[in-house]
Amino acid sequence: MQKISKILTTIMLTVALCTVVGCKKYEGHDGTYKGHEYIDLGLPSGTMWASCNVGADSPDQYGDYFAWGETAPKATYNWSTYLYSNGDYNQLTKYCTQPDFGFNGFTDNLTTLLPSDDAATVNWGEGWSTPTYNQWVELLTKCCYSWTTINGVKGCVFMARNGHSIFLPAGSSRVDEEEEHRNVGESGSYWSSTLHSYMPDGVKGCQFIISFDDCDLYDTFCRASGRPVRAVHSTR
Repeated sequence: MQKISKILTTIMLTVALCTVVGCKKYEGHDGTYKGHEYIDLGLPSGTMWASCNVGADSPDQYGDYFAWGETAPKATYNWSTYLYSNGDYNQLTKYCTQPDFGFNGFTDNLTTLLPSDDAATVNWGEGWSTPTYNQWVELLTKCCYSWTTINGVKGCVFMARNGHSIFLPAGSSRVDEEEEHRNVGESGSYWSSTLHSYMPDGVKGCQFIISFDDCDLYDTFCRASGRPVRAVHSTR
């Protein structure tokens, strides 16, 4: 906890520039839930964001990588190893809204991760979850962001109007073999719990690319790829 608090203090100093875009003092309350620290960003929804990724011990660690709907990391991330597919993007066996994408025309019309398939819930306990798409929207629209480096790790800081902030390391994604990381240190991509509206092989989420100075929502992450999870805890 002391290490996390020290890093968060560094983040606050690094992104003090947010004050020029309207950040103001707010007496929010950080805390812990089931042994994991959350940050109160003063968001209207009451959503508390975890201070680090699932599988990490501090904000500057990438944590574990999960295929969407899977709850444990693995060596290889592709359609042949994906839990809810018979080997390809159009052979889905769960979370499928279109028969053209389902195995033998399978559909179940599930569009949001069930708790039993949510890496945040399974690994951290009931009450923690992968953010919904709307929770990512709220984070991006209610916070300002900037790039920084913490302990040699590049990433994106999101600072709220209450002066509290979270750091998301640029851990990018994993595809195929364990050691193949795409653009680590240059981009970050995080799952939401929300399936793509009409292409069920894709999932919505958040992506930031440091070289483009861009942070935006994304709706077609490949479900079979491995990505970090930043958990949330709702107080309402």
